[in-house]
Amino acid sequence: MTTPPRKQELASLLAPHGQEHLLRFWERLSPTEQSNFAEQLRGVDWAQVTGWVRQTTDDDAAALPFDQLKPAPYQSLTPTSEEERRTHAEAIQHGEYLLRQGRVAAFTVAGGQGTRLGYDGPKGTYPATPIRKKSLFQLFAEGIIRTQERYQVTIPWYIMTSLVNDRETRDFFQKNNYFGLKPANVTTIVQGMLPAFDDDGRALLAAPDSLAMSPNGHGGSFAALRDSGALDEMADHGITTISYWQVDNPLVKQFDPLFIGLHDLTGADISSRALIKRDAAEKLGHFCQLNNRLYIVEYSDMPSDMLQQKDSDGRLRFRAGSPAIHILERDFVQRLTDGALDFLPHCARKKVPFIDQDGNLVTPDEPNAVKIEFFLFDAIPLANHSLVLETDRSEQFAPIKNADGEDSPASSRAALAARTAAWFKQAGIPFPLDQDGQPAATVELSPRTLNSPEDLQAAARRLPIIQPGKDYYLE
Repeated sequence: MTTPPRKQELASLLAPHGQEHLLRFWERLSPTEQSNFAEQLRGVDWAQVTGWVRQTTDDDAAALPFDQLKPAPYQSLTPTSEEERRTHAEAIQHGEYLLRQGRVAAFTVAGGQGTRLGYDGPKGTYPATPIRKKSLFQLFAEGIIRTQERYQVTIPWYIMTSLVNDRETRDFFQKNNYFGLKPANVTTIVQGMLPAFDDDGRALLAAPDSLAMSPNGHGGSFAALRDSGALDEMADHGITTISYWQVDNPLVKQFDPLFIGLHDLTGADISSRALIKRDAAEKLGHFCQLNNRLYIVEYSDMPSDMLQQKDSDGRLRFRAGSPAIHILERDFVQRLTDGALDFLPHCARKKVPFIDQDGNLVTPDEPNAVKIEFFLFDAIPLANHSLVLETDRSEQFAPIKNADGEDSPASSRAALAARTAAWFKQAGIPFPLDQDGQPAATVELSPRTLNSPEDLQAAARRLPIIQPGKDYYLE
């Protein structure tokens, strides 16, 4: 028989960290509620978490020496010398070798909901394509299947969900028969949660028997990989390299042999794609260098005058932005998580519903709480070696973040259409364009069979002639 939790024991746990107020409704709770709440309270490392809150809200401790920041160097996507051409060719060959050897796993961060899109459900279930309305998850699944066929290998896919959407995500995959993937090769791992705090550093309650919790950020993926057993499973199957992308980017090239090959040949712990910013205001983290270490500095943290700086060629000085496409070395993630993660989380002021002193639910109109979260890129300075490789925006980046305007479903579909037209041109197949040079037909390609210009070229004889103003789904 389980011994009921005693209030005094929990008070002794919470009081040293100024959190004993969390027990103010204890006597109102049923034995079951008390037991569940006690388990939640004991599951928080209060010394560590309250320390993070103090550190991340201390402006002096968190401030970067911006006057010492320099733009980080990055490798150009286009070789400019014979030596670079040989290096790229060797990297592509090596990346394909790693894929054929089964050394690469897929990892998608998908803990968010489609709330900002006006969509009720996990963002990965959002219908992203123009004709078949395929979900983001389906696009990625079909791309994985095509890659498996190309390299005659099985690629395990790990998807980080959250407590908010894990069940719905798993149900979605089951309902759709995993889009043709074997269920054993698709694993969801749940992102960790952290308490939210008020401005005085006091944890908030979501209910009399529950903390107000929030996901711990995409940097929490390291601990999630460890705690779920995914890292051990990867090691058992000979996986050395993890291809990481976020769920909102349908254009991502999931397994780029050039990127994978350069990562491995240079001995990088973590590698990142760099996107040349379209303007100073684009909301991308900036690749920076400080004391010969690589950093990504959030756009919201960069002083506005630095964002506007130009170099001698008239280009933005801090022009290399992060589209959150990475390659992680499994050993590096293992090293980071063997002990406590030694990079600080960030804090953000958010609107968090909470229970007030009288037990009433308060839904604030303005930010009222501090949420703490880890960013994956804060691990980059801890790497022994990092690689940054430029990427082509038109080929790999068209996120679905906003309901309209830039980075919206409409802009993403337009980017998919433009890439399809470009692939037809690369394959030597005619494609109609309007007077402005934009695609004059709507063509949706199935990643299951047509996932590259090379796939199109191989299928050219069976493809229809694309007529202006018509819609086509090709597979």
